[in-house]
Order: sequence, then structure tokens, then C-alpha cells
Amino acid sequence: MQTPLKSTLLKNRIAVVTGASAGIGEAIAREIVSHGGPTVLNARREARLHELIGELGPEDITAVAGDASSESVIERMLDVARHTFGAGHRDADLVVVNAGRGLNGSVMTSDTAQWEEMVRTNLLGAARLIRAAGLRMLKVVPDAEINQKGAWLKSPRDIIVIGSTVGRNVSPFSSMYGATKFGVHGLVEGARRELGPKGIRVTLIEPAFVRSEFQGVAGYDPKWIEGVWERIGPVLEPADIARMVSFIAGQPAGVHVSDILVRPTRQDYP
Repeated sequence: MQTPLKSTLLKNRIAVVTGASAGIGEAIAREIVSHGGPTVLNARREARLHELIGELGPEDITAVAGDASSESVIERMLDVARHTFGAGHRDADLVVVNAGRGLNGSVMTSDTAQWEEMVRTNLLGAARLIRAAGLRMLKVVPDAEINQKGAWLKSPRDIIVIGSTVGRNVSPFSSMYGATKFGVHGLVEGARRELGPKGIRVTLIEPAFVRSEFQGVAGYDPKWIEGVWERIGPVLEPADIARMVSFIAGQPAGVHVSDILVRPTRQDYP
């Protein structure tokens, strides 16, 4: 049986994916590599990243382990993308801001000891990576060339941010987590308005319930989750979100899919 040929949809892109050791981030990394895009993986779990490299091939993937909200880690992953896949002169042009964590409960009931880490990871980390990636992407096509016919259309550049339906709809069972996603959504829209006219596409993906380890880490009651799955299932899988990324990044440079909200068919709210 022949091995299927890899798609070349993203073969000329250089990607960075944070939170890539499991769940949505891992699925996004697999999706990009399957379409020919060399990718820098980031997550805290270094051993898991190296497992993925061994599985998907070292010619297509490398890893930078560490905290995705750390400025030094962010700069290192962007530098690695440039020097490993960009021959020292091309920066990543497909950056997926995925790293984040959940937290069960509202402002009244959630664990206050976890608030600062969640805000730092979900909001500050996203802002730092959007800024760092955006600054590098701005150097690809100088302002003076934006209005020249076809100059920027030859180099699509994407910053894709994973938000949440609870960043659009207030959810009483996760309002502290949702508050960070409301903030992220504001960052994304502001960055879209600022960078879009310069040819950089900043996109928000808002998933609803996705089956992953996220729910357990966030501290949701397994019986409650099981009941939700039964009521609205089948729920989304990480690969469902990953397909959105290749769809967005695979558009011609003059086409911007700026926001995708995706739910299980039977999920009514949030």
C-alpha cells in the first residue's frame, strides 16, 4: 500500500504553533505538516514534543520547549523558525497562538490562586506573541510597497488565535476563564484593524466544546462533562479545529477569513 502524498497547500509557509503537545495545538501541528508546512512546536512538555518530531519527521518539525507567555521563549521560537526553516532570512509567516489554560468556576467560585497564571498564559502570552510575530511580519513588505500592485500579495502572512465561544457569550460556569478570552478577542480585533491594512491577516477561531485534556486540567467535574457530552454530542474533536487553520492560511493573500465560530451541531449555548 502506497503512502499518501503530502499536500503542498502550505509548502512555502513557515509555521509556529504554541501549546502543541496535545489537543487542539497538536492537531494543528499535524494539519500544517500534512500540508507541507515546516513547523516549530512549542509547549512545556518537551518529551511529548520530541515524540511528535519522531512521529512526523525531523525534516518538517523542530521544537522549542517552555512557557509560551515568556518573552524569551517567544523570541527563541521565532528565531528557531527563521534559522531552521527560513535559511536565516525568512521569518515565520503562519503563527498560531494556541497555548492557554482553562479554569472551572466564576469570579465568586473559581480558585483565586490560579487567576494570575491563567491571565498571564491566556492574555499576556497571546499579546506578547501577537506583537513579536507582527513586528517581524511587518518587515517582509515595507509600508512603501503596500500600495504597489502585487507587492504584498506574493507573501501571505497569518496570525491565527484560538479563542472560545465563552469569549463571546458569558458562561456562568467558567466566567473567569471566559473573561481572559473576552480580552483575547479584543486584542485580535484590534490587531486585525492595525495589521490588516499592511497585508497581515489576524484571525480568531472560537471553538465551543472540544474533546481534549483541557476539561480535566481546568478542573471541571467529570460527571458534569459527561452529562454535557451526552446532551450535545457528538462534540468537536481537535482535528475539526485544525482544519479551520489550513482553510484560513490556504486562502489567497488578498482574502481574509477573519473570524470562525465553530460548535457541535447540537450545542445551543455558549
